[in-house]
Amino acid sequence: MRTERNLTRRLDRVFARLDREPERPAHIDVPRMSRHRVVLFSATLAFYLAIVWAIVTTSWLVRLDWQVMFFRPYQQWPQIHAFLDYYVVLGQRGPTAVMVAAWLGWRSWRQHTVRPLLTLAASLLLLNVTVGAAKLGMGRLGPHYATVIGSNEMGLGGDIFPSGHTANAVVTWGILAYLASTPRARRWLSALSAVTSLGVGLTTVYLGTHWLSDVLLGWAAGLLILLALPWCEPLIARAELVLFDLRDRWRDRRGRTVPEPAVPVAPVLLRPLGTPAEQPAREPAASTRASRGLVHLAPGPHTARSERTPVTPAGSRRPPHADRLPRGTSQPAARPLTGG
Repeated sequence: MRTERNLTRRLDRVFARLDREPERPAHIDVPRMSRHRVVLFSATLAFYLAIVWAIVTTSWLVRLDWQVMFFRPYQQWPQIHAFLDYYVVLGQRGPTAVMVAAWLGWRSWRQHTVRPLLTLAASLLLLNVTVGAAKLGMGRLGPHYATVIGSNEMGLGGDIFPSGHTANAVVTWGILAYLASTPRARRWLSALSAVTSLGVGLTTVYLGTHWLSDVLLGWAAGLLILLALPWCEPLIARAELVLFDLRDRWRDRRGRTVPEPAVPVAPVLLRPLGTPAEQPAREPAASTRASRGLVHLAPGPHTARSERTPVTPAGSRRPPHADRLPRGTSQPAARPLTGG
């Protein structure tokens, strides 16, 4: 019993703290497109284009891809195969987007802002457009479907270049660092997202589903999206204002509608104090009980129970008794019986 009471008290405290929602922050630290970020974006874009050029020209990077593929890492270290099968899920778009959206949704509700969710939506939209267009445009085949040894396997209808798992891991986990509220949290989350995304990319190489160059290009593609997000901040702010405006209009429209009563209430005639009470008329049998029950709510003079005139209820089979007297009056003396 004591343990249950302590648990109940702790749960009450937790829910009490959750009910005290903080006010919306007056100033939210929004990353800006600084000179340092522009330099990083330019360097990452140059790295992206260099990888594409190295694959198109069938340079040393293509030979490295084939060497890693023939090495077959999944045969060299089979004991970690089961673990990496689960670890690679951290790069799949569906599960990771649901987990991150749940956390950002909680943060949006607590801070009274939808900017975290809008930022996640904008980053995923950019990811689908840019990485999807690159996959379909270059059409590279994966290691399991390679046709000619030593070729770059470009333009053959594949969708493996760049690695979608790696780019998705960079964007999905990197958005947590992008939206961090303190510089220390931003540094730790940036390092964690970088290690996680690079590990997901190397896992795809281990499983043989991607070339090594696919992972490098996917890592660069995801980083480009994170670095370009400050350019989308004005559009995100406008979208947030539009959503709040729609919410306020919906609340105002909902507040102006007055629901009609389910049961119509008939007006009640009140008599002044001191006037004799009249015999209430019998109500038809078809009248509803709800309409009769609302009469006692009307204000009026209150009479004592002993002063009320006995009335036979409507619909009763018992005939009225004329010899009944109100309470409090003296009973008349009985007439003596006389012999005839």
